Amino acid sequence: MSVPLRLVLALHNHQPVGNFDDVFEAAYQNSYRPFLDVFEPYEHLQISLHTSGSLIEWLDHHHPEYLDRLAALCEAGRVEIVGGPFYEPILTMIPPVDRRGQIEAYTNWLRSRLGAAVRGMWVPERVWEPALVSDLVDAGMQYTVLDDYHFKCAGLTDDDLFGYFLTEDNGRVFRVFPGSERLRYLVPFADPQETIDYLGEVHAAHPGSVIVFGDDGEKFGTWPGTHKHCYTDGWLRGFFDRLCENRHWIRCTTLAEAIDHTPPVGKIYLPEASYREMTEWALPTRRLIQYEQALAQAADDPRLTALRPFIRGGFWRNFKVKYPESNEMYARMMQISRELQAALAQRPDHPQLQEARRDLFRGQCNCPYWHGAFGGIYLPHLRHAVYHHLIVADNRLQQLAHGTSPWVEARADDYNFDDRPEIQMANDRLAAFFIPSRGGHLYELDIRSIGHNLLATLNRRPEAYHLKVARGASHADDGVASIHERVIFRQEGLEERLQYDNYPRKSLVDHFYDQEVGLDAVAASSAEERGDFVESSYEARLRRAPQKTQLVLLRRGKAWALEPTIRKTITLEAGQPTLRIVYELSGLPTDGRVHFSTEFNFAGLPAGADDRYYFDAEQRRLGHLGTQLDLHDVQSLGLADDWRGVAVELKFWRPSHVWTYPIETVSQSEGGFELVHQSTVVQPHWYIDADEEGRWSVAIDLTIDTAQAERRSAQAATATAG
Repeated sequence: MSVPLRLVLALHNHQPVGNFDDVFEAAYQNSYRPFLDVFEPYEHLQISLHTSGSLIEWLDHHHPEYLDRLAALCEAGRVEIVGGPFYEPILTMIPPVDRRGQIEAYTNWLRSRLGAAVRGMWVPERVWEPALVSDLVDAGMQYTVLDDYHFKCAGLTDDDLFGYFLTEDNGRVFRVFPGSERLRYLVPFADPQETIDYLGEVHAAHPGSVIVFGDDGEKFGTWPGTHKHCYTDGWLRGFFDRLCENRHWIRCTTLAEAIDHTPPVGKIYLPEASYREMTEWALPTRRLIQYEQALAQAADDPRLTALRPFIRGGFWRNFKVKYPESNEMYARMMQISRELQAALAQRPDHPQLQEARRDLFRGQCNCPYWHGAFGGIYLPHLRHAVYHHLIVADNRLQQLAHGTSPWVEARADDYNFDDRPEIQMANDRLAAFFIPSRGGHLYELDIRSIGHNLLATLNRRPEAYHLKVARGASHADDGVASIHERVIFRQEGLEERLQYDNYPRKSLVDHFYDQEVGLDAVAASSAEERGDFVESSYEARLRRAPQKTQLVLLRRGKAWALEPTIRKTITLEAGQPTLRIVYELSGLPTDGRVHFSTEFNFAGLPAGADDRYYFDAEQRRLGHLGTQLDLHDVQSLGLADDWRGVAVELKFWRPSHVWTYPIETVSQSEGGFELVHQSTVVQPHWYIDADEEGRWSVAIDLTIDTAQAERRSAQAATATAG
């Protein structure tokens, strides 16, 4: 009798930091719990299971009985608990000290809660670079699962990939399993017998070998259509039945047992890679369209099969180029990591620094840093969750540095890694970041009391899948399909909502328009810019005093045939939740009007809800935050989010006209194509009659009121203490 084929079913269950409770609950009810319900009676089956830390903490709080079941299965040898970085960061995106820290923290948590002896790990999104090996080994890990695509990029063929390999970096040895792409597309979408037949082919050609299915556990119930398919229609039970019926030649095992009972098939040095689809999504949009078109045109060419292993997409790190907003999050994360390490060097055991470290780790969760078939960076609640934890971590650091007294400071540094200085103005209430080299924009505005970045915006930009949207066709068959193959429209008319921005949707974006330009043209991004200030470089000077700091941004540019100068001065005082912004324009005509506007964007204040609304100086509501307003000669305009407990008010020191309109993206997620509100634009504008010296000025107070949120927090703390 031949040696059995070893089949490893390695499942990865994950929900991102900041996802909604009802999404967690639905995934639990539709996928995680029913999978265990079906799996438990099959005593001859084993699996390797990875659950991300953000999900497992939620499960421990809401469904501890599920973790108790896992602990019992772990003790019985039925489930191998796979570790990894606690909060599912892309490992190549975070500093080595954080890689090791995340892995060690999660290993300790799993040992404490589940009694698990963690030896192997899951690499988030299988994003791999060879230099990771040293950090993974130093963190106590022995092996992981990557995709067979990684191995093919190193020159191996399908016939080489039934087992595990040794790799090495700097003298440290690590083991890597290739996960089968063929199994990823068979399970659970094809009839169970097709998988058995494929395994039979592998067994006949490679007796005694190891083959790994490594993929998302959400495929078993959470992905569209899969709950009915796997449970109501019985796919999963049927699959397990066939595995048991064939257990004389298929041995379901774990990664750990495969390591312990089979030798490596060889040694390999893997290039940087992730799974195939990820490398495609990382390409610039124009090149991704060309890539997809080239593959489609060559689909019937018999030479494609031979060439396919040598065709590669892009590099994960370039998501930070494709989406500059991702780089902004990354840069803020890196700043906090550096400052935390400096503080830990002085006080390594301080409990507040340990809490800051946990918040930093949560702020490294990968999901909003990129975009593919899932919503990713397009999902505002995920971006805001990452910023929330980063801001909370920063708050803890600043409290240790400054105590409880009001304070203010300003610093210049290359915060976003573009080799040019940015400016941070911060006090005990706010942290504001400015980029002089790009329009003098305010690109991040953190509200410390609620841990919210009001400028976690996202531009409307072309995506390769917009070609499908533009065609306006939606289809779904009656069966079940991989999310990579579905074309579903969650709203009608999305093809009419495709619109793109040609500058960053931040604040203090300076425009000159013709006088007849109105709201419709501005909201449609069709208004012609008559000046060159929107993204041009401003000179920057900082002024510091013990209780106040000022940033002066200055630029002489062009508008029509004029050469006006814009000077904008931003003042922040200790203890105050207000930015005082003064615009001074000079070089204006004295015999005619000039139409000038500065643009503010506010993110995380959703549209379409009655408890999120505009209000005027008399506190009258003016409509929800997706409303287009064309206001004249107003002294103030406010935006309220009663659910979040925050109000933002702009007060103008001279009568001002104001436009408002929403920024909405058409994006792809696992549920299909959808329209997502990203930010609210508030754009004051003026028809300027300059004085006899060609000068004009206006002051704007941007004030943030979080009293409502702070009262709720105090009440909650009192209730907890009681």
